[in-house]
Formats: sequence, C-alpha cells, structure tokens
Amino acid sequence: MRLRYPGTIWIALVLALSARPSAAQETPSAPKDAGTDIGTVSVVSSRADVLGIAGTASEGSVTKEELALRPVYRVGQLLETVPGLVVTTHAGEGKANQYFIRGFNLDHGTDFATYVDDMPVNQSTHTHGQGYSDVHFILPEMLSGLDYTKGPFYPEIGDFGALGSAHMQLADTIPTQVSVSAGTLGEQRVFLGGTEMLANGDRILGALAYGHLDGPWSHPDNYVSYNGALRYTHGDRSDGFDLTAMAYRGTGNFTTDQPVSAYQNRLITRFGSLDPSDGNITERQSLSGHVFKSGDDWQWVTSAYVIHSRLTLWNNYTHYLVDPVLGDQEEQNENRLTLGAQSVFQHDHSIAGFETENEIGIMARHDSEYIDRRHTQFRKVLADCPNSPFGGGAYTCNADRVSLDDVGIWISNTTHWTPWLRSVVGLREEYYAGHDRSLVTGFVGHASQSMLQPKGSLIIGPFADTELYISAGQGFHSNDLRGVLGTVPTLGVSNPNQTTPLMTKIVSEEIGLRSNAIPGTILTAALFREDFDSFLTYDADNGVDNSGPPARLEGVELSAQVHPTPWLELNADLNFTHSRYHVGNLDAYGLGGRFIPQSPNFIGSIGALVDNLGPWFGGVEMRWLGAYPLVDDNSLRSPGYKEVNLDVGYKFSEHAKLQLSVFNLFNTRAAASQYAYTYQVSPGAAPETGATYHPLEPLSARVTFTQTF
Repeated sequence: MRLRYPGTIWIALVLALSARPSAAQETPSAPKDAGTDIGTVSVVSSRADVLGIAGTASEGSVTKEELALRPVYRVGQLLETVPGLVVTTHAGEGKANQYFIRGFNLDHGTDFATYVDDMPVNQSTHTHGQGYSDVHFILPEMLSGLDYTKGPFYPEIGDFGALGSAHMQLADTIPTQVSVSAGTLGEQRVFLGGTEMLANGDRILGALAYGHLDGPWSHPDNYVSYNGALRYTHGDRSDGFDLTAMAYRGTGNFTTDQPVSAYQNRLITRFGSLDPSDGNITERQSLSGHVFKSGDDWQWVTSAYVIHSRLTLWNNYTHYLVDPVLGDQEEQNENRLTLGAQSVFQHDHSIAGFETENEIGIMARHDSEYIDRRHTQFRKVLADCPNSPFGGGAYTCNADRVSLDDVGIWISNTTHWTPWLRSVVGLREEYYAGHDRSLVTGFVGHASQSMLQPKGSLIIGPFADTELYISAGQGFHSNDLRGVLGTVPTLGVSNPNQTTPLMTKIVSEEIGLRSNAIPGTILTAALFREDFDSFLTYDADNGVDNSGPPARLEGVELSAQVHPTPWLELNADLNFTHSRYHVGNLDAYGLGGRFIPQSPNFIGSIGALVDNLGPWFGGVEMRWLGAYPLVDDNSLRSPGYKEVNLDVGYKFSEHAKLQLSVFNLFNTRAAASQYAYTYQVSPGAAPETGATYHPLEPLSARVTFTQTF
C-alpha cells in the first residue's frame, strides 16, 4: 500500500535531515531533559536525582542498584520501580503481564509504552490484546537502569505512551559470572554471562539463561524458558556504536482466571482450573543497534532494530458458554516481523542570551503479521467455530494478514529564561496506516490517520532545592486495525455507522512538585488529569480488547526516598485515583454505571533497600493494589491485595554471594487479578455472570548463589 504522508511530515523530515546534530541526553530513549549521568553514587539509591533536569514531576531514572536489590517474583515486576505501577498476572508465566497504573487496568500493556535497548515492546493489532507487552525475553543481569515518564508530555514518545513509559537500558559490560537459583515452587534457573575486553577497547558481552517454574497450581505451569544475548560495543556514547542480538523461547501451561463460584462449589481447588490444557508457546528474536556521534554542543543518535516474534495461546475463559459440549477453548496464533529505526539530533546553544536545547527526531516502524483465532479442545483444533460471526465449520474463526506503518516526527525546545524559570515545548506528528486482508471472508481494507500532538511544561525553580512543574499535552494509542475496519465494537457509540479511529486521542494536565529541601530526602508530588476519547475494555469471549466509552482519570501521586544512613534507603510510592467513564448518556453506551472495571482507587508500595552493610545487602517491599470495581455499576468489587516480598543477601567475598528471596511473606490469600463476565462452568450448568479470580502465589522462597570471576 502506498503511504501518503501529510505535508507537515515532509517538512519535518527535510528539517531532520538538514539539521545540525545536537546533544542533551545519552540516548534518544531517555525522558526529555532527564540526564543519565548521575555521577558517583556513594549511598544506596533507587532513583537518580533529576532536580534541575527533569521537565515534569513524574519522570525519572531508576538506578541499576534498585533493579538489583528489589525483590521480584517475575522479571516484569522490575517495572514496578516506576511509581504508581503494579505488574501482576491473570494467567501464568510466559504470557504478558497485567499492568495497572494511575488507576487504570492496562490489560497487557495498552497506554504504557515499554522499550528495551530502544526497541518497542508493545505490539499493535495483537492476537490477544492491543499493546501486548511481553518482557520475558529480558535478562535482568544485563540491565543498567530504567528511565520512566508519566503522561503524554514528551514529544519523543509515541504510541501507547500516553499514561506512561519505561526505557530499559542494557549494560555494555557485566562481570563474568555464573548464577544458580532454586525455589520452593518448582523453580530452577541458571545464568551464565560475562564480557570479553578486546585489545582496542571494544567489548563483547554474552549471556545465556535457562529457567523452569511450576508454581502452586494443581496443574503445574511447567514453564520452561531459554534466553540468550550477544552485545558488541565500540567506543562510547559520544562516539561509537553497539550491536545486540537477543533470543527467547518459552513454553508452559496456564491457570487462567477461574470462576469464583467454581471454587466455592468445590468444582476446583483454590489453585485449580476448569481447563488445565490452557497454555502458551512464545518465541522472540531481535537484532538492534545504535550509532553515536557528538561534538562540543551537539549529539546525534541513530538506532535501528528488527524483531521476529511468534506466539500461540490456548485460553478458555467462558468454559461451556458458547459450546456446551466441547467447551470454549480458543487457540490464538500470531507470527510477526517488526522493522524500525529512529534518529535524533540535539543541539545546545544560546539565543539572545538565553540558553536553549533543541531536539528534532524521526522514527518509523513497520509490522507485518499473520494472526488467527481457532476453536480448540485440549489444544486440538476443531472443525466448527460456533462463536465466529461467519458461522460454523470454518476451522479458523478469523485469520488476517495485517501490515502496519507508523511514522513520527517531533521537535522540542527547552529554554532557560532565568536561573529559576525554564520552559519545555514540543510538537509531534504521527502518521499511522494499516492494511488488512481476511483469509476467512476475503475482505480487504485499509485505513490511515494522522495526529498533531502539542506538548509543553513550565518549570519554576529551583528555590530552596524545590521545583514546581506545570504540564499539558496530547498523546494517543492506536487501536486494533480489525476493529477500525469494523470487526469489533465501535468507539463506544451504539451507532453502527460510527467507526473506531485508528488513533484515539488522549489529553492530560499535571501540576507537580519535586524537592530535595530535607537533607537525605527526595520528595515528589503530582496532581494529574487524563481524558481518553475512548477507553479500551476487555472482551472475555474473544480474549481481546475493544474500544469503549470516553473516560477520565484524576488523582494525586506521592513519592519519597529517604537516606538515613549511607547503607539504607526507605522509599514509598502512593497513588490515589478517581476514574470514571466520562459520558453524558449512559444508555447510549450500554452502561449500567460510570465505574470503569478493574480500575483501582489506590496503588502503592513501601519498602527499604540495604547495601554495603558490611557483607549484607537486600530489600523489602510491600506491594499494594487497592480495591476496584469489576462491573460498571460497582455492584461487584475486588478487594485487591497487599503482599510483602523480602530479599536478604550475604557477600562471602568480592566474588561470591548468596541471596534468599521470600515472596508473599505473610502468605496473603488474595487474587492477583479479578474480572467479571458470563460463563458456564460445566456442560449441564446454567450460564451465570460473576467474578473470576487468579490467585496470588502463596508463601514461597528462592535461593540464589552467584560467583563472579
């Protein structure tokens, strides 16, 4: 399909190719104005001090120390270092996590953009959920830090980043090491890695990992994963390049969210399943790289990537509701190739005596994929497809070949008007296009849309080591192309002539404060509001997200890091949110109330990090997901959960350490995630609408021994 770019895209493209290279940050992925060089850290520190650098109160950089010390049960929980973010699951290992941030359930990743080595992780028009973000391919030992943002205030961040984003950075070197872990829930893991230093100063980093986990489930997950990475680095981030290859494969079983009534009526145990044949196969391979160039007052960073991913999911949510004889299990398949590149020029200079930093960037991404959905029983494909709109006997309920193109251009300017006043203004234009061919019906369709997104912040300070931020901006998330072309519900309007847009507009405002006025303490606070033209809702029958009614969230976020001693940090992140569907006529949208299902009014964490206390190190954290409605009239609710995790480590020498991790320390009996929909628990049962649950893992422990050389 030929792309026709808007005029402003062409103008910005010419400017990008003719602009003088510039510099403000080490990589194009860091938050605007959030420098990554934080100097020597003499105390255990979870976050870099960005006072005088950040453009908003709700952006920051997480240090390598916190990523290493924070107790996490699964790799995705490393993202909980982002304030106000909870990472959980409703199925099991090997499947993308569930994400909650600022009072919204983002399902598997919508509206939270995740990047690794500047590669986007979120996947649009996914077989299982829009913005699907699976981070199981990450090796934690290779991470050097994490930069995060909140809100659509950053012109360098595009699709899925309107509520937040995380850029996970890879290290250029790691110590040569072997690490062995074993856990009480049938867990084993082996990691081998190290760096070869070449005579010319170049570095070759290699890493391999094997993992296995059963979990507490009556039908064990038997999740087996293989990870590998090879990274070559030349020079540094002022003049150099890097090239990274990564590969991952994971297979296992699932215990998806089960009906509460099935447990209450003793059809299953607490950790049981009505369909133990649910599971997955996941593969991912990628090649990515950067080129860095710089001068006295400029920097130019270009990155590119190619990603191949393959996924098969077997899910049975409604059990016998659609097919009362053979059951409702579905097989979802996807095979995707993603190509992309980004180039960013940054320039520091002075205009009329005012110091300014300018940035201009361009990105492009192309996805080519095959996706389908099939009716199965015990993972065997059945001839009929009773829940297909095209009738039975199709073998494949739906099958599509989809291509997607995303081009973004942005410019931004930071001007220091006085020592205590600076402004950050930016403009991003996005052009999105897609082509879909249905292999079931023969339908062929295409859609395209562009969106101009203004963004800006005013920063007052620092006064007494305190800054005030006022921010506003517009962002977006893309929608499933199959829905845009009419195969899923429309933009929350009960009018069949109303179509779902390819890009949904999201507008936000924020007022924030950051202060280092108290010695040894970093405090941040933010008041925010975010308006969605359409909020994505979960469809259990098809295991996908559909466009829903407009929504608004408003809230306050508070964070603190306190360092009473060089070896101890106390930290807390608290988020209070009020979220509702923002519509006038409930009946027009088929709503029974304004409550947004799975939207908690509180998300929090409280913890401590310890390092270099003689040979001792570790951390403790309480993860807190507040209560939330399961249906839009709030007649059915989940209480959420509180969980305490603990790490205690001992260094026998400079090269050997032992670590004990304890998860769910107080053995909290709760649901890690809950939904409510209609299901039928057995062939002879009556359909019912009620709550489902996926249990929080019980008290468990893991022991890890690491030897470096």
